[in-house]
Amino acid sequence: MTDPQEAIDAESTARANERDPRIEEQTAGEVQEGIPFIGAGPGDPGLLTVTGRELVESADLVVHAGSLVNSELLTEYCADAEQVSSIGKDLEELVPLMRDAHESGRDVVRLHSGDPAVYGAAVEQMDALEHEGVPTYIVPGVTSAFAASATLRTQLTLNGVSNHVAFTRPQGKTLDPEDDHIGEFVGMGDVTTCIYLGTHAVGETMDRLVDEGHDPDTPVAVVYHASWPDEEVIEGTIGTIGERLEEAGYRASAMVVIGDAARKAGYERSYLYDGWANRGGTESEADD
Repeated sequence: MTDPQEAIDAESTARANERDPRIEEQTAGEVQEGIPFIGAGPGDPGLLTVTGRELVESADLVVHAGSLVNSELLTEYCADAEQVSSIGKDLEELVPLMRDAHESGRDVVRLHSGDPAVYGAAVEQMDALEHEGVPTYIVPGVTSAFAASATLRTQLTLNGVSNHVAFTRPQGKTLDPEDDHIGEFVGMGDVTTCIYLGTHAVGETMDRLVDEGHDPDTPVAVVYHASWPDEEVIEGTIGTIGERLEEAGYRASAMVVIGDAARKAGYERSYLYDGWANRGGTESEADD
C-alpha cells in the first residue's frame, strides 16, 4: 500500500491539472461504482437519506464513526453487515481494510456522522482509496446545524435578520488562533454562526467575544445531540451561555448557534410571499 500522505499528495496534484470526469457523468443522488461515503445524519435514524439507507442495508461491511453514529441506526439498518468502528484507527489501517473488502467483492460503505462534506475528513480517505484503484463517492447527509435549526423551529437565514450562515470551529489543538474567525462572523451582524467541534470551548469562546467588544446580549442556542432521544436545548446569550452550559455538564456533541435567528425574532416578511412575482420579479430572485 502507498503511504497515505503520498497518495493524498498525488491525487491532489492530479486534480490540479485535470478535472475528474465523473463530475460531469454522475449526480449526487446516483448509486455509483465503488465505496460510498455516506452521511448518517445528525442522529435520528429517520434522517438518513433514502439512498443512504438502501446502501447500508445492502452492505457487507459498514465502517462507521463509532458513537457519533446512533447505535439504533446500526441495529435497524446494518444488522446483517460486519460493523467496524473507525474510532482509534488511522488511514494506514482503514484504507487497506476497505480496499481489501472491496477487492474481494464485498459491498463496503463508509458511514460518517452528519454530512461527510462538513468537518468529515472524508476526502483524505477517498484520495487514499482512489490511489489504490478503489473508486469512491459521497452520499450527502443532514448536518447537525440543520437538525439544530429544526429543533429551534427557525431558519438559519431569516429575512431582515440573517442573510448569511457561517459553519466554523473554535481555536484549539487543531486550529491556530489566527485561523479562528468566529469574532469576525459575529461582528458582521447579519450572520448566523454555527460552531462545530466546540462544545468544550464555549465558555472561552464567549469570553473572547465579549473581550473583543461584541454585544453580550447576542442570542446563543446550544443544541446537545440534535435529533437524538437525549437531545437538550440550552439558550442564553454571549454573556450567559458559557456558565449555563458548564452547569449542564456538556463537553462534546453540541451545535452552538449564535445570532438573532436562533430566537426567530425581529424578522421581516419575505419577498417570495409578498407579491414579488406580481411586481415583475422571478421566484429565483426572491428571498425565501
